[in-house]
Amino acid sequence: MQILFDHAHYKFEYGVHDPHTHDHKSQHEHREGKHVDGEYFLKEPDGTKRVVKYISGPHSGFEAIVERIGHAHHPGHKGHEGGTSYVGVTHWGNQGDGGDD
Repeated sequence: MQILFDHAHYKFEYGVHDPHTHDHKSQHEHREGKHVDGEYFLKEPDGTKRVVKYISGPHSGFEAIVERIGHAHHPGHKGHEGGTSYVGVTHWGNQGDGGDD
C-alpha cells in the first residue's frame, strides 16, 4: 500500500498584541506541495522589530531574510550610560536535498 503526501496544502496566520505584557507578534504561512513560504514579525525587548521572510522547497532548502527595523535601546547601568545599536538585513539559507519535486 502506497500513501501519497506529495500535495499537502495549508494556510495559517495568527497574531498577538498584549498591552499588559507588551508581547506583539504575528505570523502567516502557506504550503503548496513541497513548497512553503511565510513571514513573521515580533517586537524585540530592545524596541526593534524583527521581520523574517522565508521560503523552503526541495531544491532551494530553507532560505530566510531577517530584517531588524529601528534602533536598539539599551538601558544604562550604574556608572554607564545606555546606548543604541542598529542591525539591518541578514540573509540565511542552505542548499536543498537535491531531490526532485
